[in-house]
Amino acid sequence: MTKWIGLWLAVVLSVQVMPAQAPPAPAGSYLLGPGDQITVSLRDRKEIEIRPARIGQDGAVELSYVGNLHAEGLSTQQLAKEIETRLTRIVQNPVVTVEVSEYGSQPVSVLGAVNRPGVHQLRGSKSLVEVLSLAEGLKNEAGNEIKITRPKSSGPIPLANAKEDATGEFMTAEVKVKGLMDATLPEANIQIRAHDVITVPRAELVYVLGKVKRPGGFPLAERESISVLQALAMAEGVEPGALTQGAKILRASVGSTAPVEIPIDIKKMLANAAPDQPLRPNDVLFVPSSTMKTVGVKILETGLQMATGVVVWGR
Repeated sequence: MTKWIGLWLAVVLSVQVMPAQAPPAPAGSYLLGPGDQITVSLRDRKEIEIRPARIGQDGAVELSYVGNLHAEGLSTQQLAKEIETRLTRIVQNPVVTVEVSEYGSQPVSVLGAVNRPGVHQLRGSKSLVEVLSLAEGLKNEAGNEIKITRPKSSGPIPLANAKEDATGEFMTAEVKVKGLMDATLPEANIQIRAHDVITVPRAELVYVLGKVKRPGGFPLAERESISVLQALAMAEGVEPGALTQGAKILRASVGSTAPVEIPIDIKKMLANAAPDQPLRPNDVLFVPSSTMKTVGVKILETGLQMATGVVVWGR
């Protein structure tokens, strides 16, 4: 009988000394991870100062008065409760607040034609649109597709066109910009995960130079090509003194650094006396002035660089 009582007391005592398990994190709350820096404050106990500390790669954080704590995967509220439990040894009824003073555990790279490319921190659950907002949105020259690259260790990309890359270590998928932005493809607005890489390629452009009101490069967007008159409309038309019958298209030639020159008569096109012509990606539509009927390719290339910052030939 004495033996059974002793065993029963041992079980009771072992249950009593086990630490209470932290309650589940609230839905949508930020979960701490390696690289995050936290600030701990203790209400009404200014004499106890706990310095900010960074969570290490092992998921643990070292805090004065508290010691080493595992923080990875916990919310700030859960970690605060763990710290309170430790502090009860030296403080009566401690009330702790934990805040993230510097985020570093959920990096996502946004590259290409966005207004603020670079590495951004998710700071919790974020959709693709929300991450693009962190990068301050797409530039005007953004292409029609967004590429997402995800380490296989982070799980699948929930898109129908997701596939494994050549290395076998990453998954890749593409999202159409128009369907994402106008919400006609809500399934494209997937949840982004830490260490994803989002790439926004620049759209293919055509260029309009010379005696036009707004020279520069214009994106093809979803179209494979635009016509001469469409490009001219994007450039807001010709200026007075433009020699529209002496215009030309300059087109890159395979195997050569010099472009092919294609004479066109915009005046006849506008009068429906000649067919409109399609422009290809990287074509340059040049409209000369009546006082300068011929311009060398080198001068045109210099003008193109000044107007757009792009070199089309001589690569």
